[in-house]
This record gives sequence, structure tokens and C-alpha cells, in this order.
Amino acid sequence: MGDNKSTSDSASVSLPLSVTNFRDLFDSVDAFLFDCDGVIWKGDTLIDGVAQTLEMLRSKEKKLVFVTNNSSKSRKQYANKFQSLGISVTEEEIFSSSFAAAMYLKINEFPPEKKVYVIGGEGILEELKLAGFTGLGGPEDANKTVQLKANTLFEHDKTVGAVVVGIDPYINYYKLQYGTLCIRQNPGCLFIATNRDATGNMTDLQEWPGAGCMVAAVCGSTQKEPIVVGKPSTFLMDFLKNKFKIPTSKMCMVGDRLDTDILFGQSAGCKTLLVFSGVTSQSTFQDPSNDIQPDFYTNQISDIFDLLNS
Repeated sequence: MGDNKSTSDSASVSLPLSVTNFRDLFDSVDAFLFDCDGVIWKGDTLIDGVAQTLEMLRSKEKKLVFVTNNSSKSRKQYANKFQSLGISVTEEEIFSSSFAAAMYLKINEFPPEKKVYVIGGEGILEELKLAGFTGLGGPEDANKTVQLKANTLFEHDKTVGAVVVGIDPYINYYKLQYGTLCIRQNPGCLFIATNRDATGNMTDLQEWPGAGCMVAAVCGSTQKEPIVVGKPSTFLMDFLKNKFKIPTSKMCMVGDRLDTDILFGQSAGCKTLLVFSGVTSQSTFQDPSNDIQPDFYTNQISDIFDLLNS
């Protein structure tokens, strides 16, 4: 299996995780960064062996961080979800793209008197509020409709200075028009995407359209490209480095998506581990058209538990 190959020179060749190379990886890493959907859970179902694996990593004094592109929940709501699944995780260990959107505005000194229109879930609105911003839209616009008839003028708030687009199961024509008018007509209005994932494990049985679908709709109507704050953008990683003071060479990003999780880790100089419990199948990964190669790959994160105990 070529297990004597070091992680640093394996950028072009991925290795299956094995007893020998996992020991080296484990010893070289202080923090494990985990994606959530497809790695920790699918929908509201915990993936087998996750709880004991995380517990074992904590007992070995490894730092655990959860980095999710799913913007439907706030950090607090994610902490509650972990709790409901029997896993103890604090808000400080969670970095969601909903939080990233709020932090992007804060770091870039978005004027607090300006409003933010949200095409997305409650999680974005909650994080905006915690950061001191006023959010509009979101779930309360879920059932709104438009009247397409003569002399109809769609009114929008001229004080909206940013539109944030994330996963939205209730996207509709009203929201698209509202967001489009803000971006096109309000001077300097920012267009922020929490992430551009094409699909996601919204339930335990199948994949569903991801935030990339909603973002693409707004790109289409505005003819603009968004500022992306979730993975693979390094915005969240800069935040992580500041908070935990751990060099990225001492981190391992564990994820189920090549174009977000693995790219995110690689761009920052982390070790990377791809798991096949979510979006990416082994056949997709091994397809000659795939040019994203993680350092290691394995079936699911409970393999870490098995390898460490073998």
C-alpha cells in the first residue's frame, strides 16, 4: 500500500487509511476538523460508530472542531442537535457557514444601520442578530407570493446593504425578486453565499439540492458572482487559526466532499482525509476525471476508532 510514504509528499497520490499510516497521521495532528452532513450524521441519523470515535479522540487530547457548510442552523442550534444525538459539543467547537456570513460582515465593518436580506434559514438570522445586525426575510418570506400583472411595482427595502444566500427549502419567486432588487438597485449591496454545495444529505436516505442551487438562481438574475464564506473559501480557516492557535500543518480535515471539504483543507495546508459515508462514492473519487486527491481515504470515521484500537 506504500504506507511508508509521508503525508507531505502524497498530494498527488491518495492512500487508503491503514494501521501504519494512521499512526503517523494521528501523531502528527493536534486537531481534527470534521464536516457534519455525511460525516457525523445523515439528516437526523447519526452515522454508526461516530460517538465512540469522537470520545476516543477527546480522550487522547485531540482538539475537535466541526466545520459545516450547512447554514440552516446557528452554532447554538447545532450544539443542540449534537446533544440530541447523544454527543457533547460546545458552540465554540462549531464553525457553520451561517456564522461565517455574520463574521464576514463584522470583520469588514458592515454598517450596523444597514439591513441584511436572507434567502435561507433561521440559522443565518440568528447569527446575524448575535453579531449585531438586522436580518430580513428568511423563513417569514416562505409563503409570500408575487402578483405578475400590469402596473405592479415590487417594493424592497432601500437600506438593505447585503443579501446572504444559503440553503433554503422554501425558496420562491418572491425571495428571488427581493434579493435581486437589493443587489441590483441598492448601491454597494453585497452578495454573500454561505456555500455553493451542489447537493447535501438533507435526509438519511438520499441527497437533495444544496445551497449552490439557490446561489445559482441569484447569480442568474443579478449577473453577479457572490462572495463565498463557507468551504472551500479560506475565510473560516483564518478564523479557526486565530481562535485555536494551532498551525494548519497540525490539523486534519475530515470530509465527504472533494470540492469543499478536501479543497478547504488542502488550500490551508492541512492533512486531509476523505470518507465515503456521504456525498462522494469510491467510484466518483477514483474516476480519472477527478483531480482532487486527499492525503488519505477510508469508508467512515469509525475506521479511525478501529485502527487506533487494532
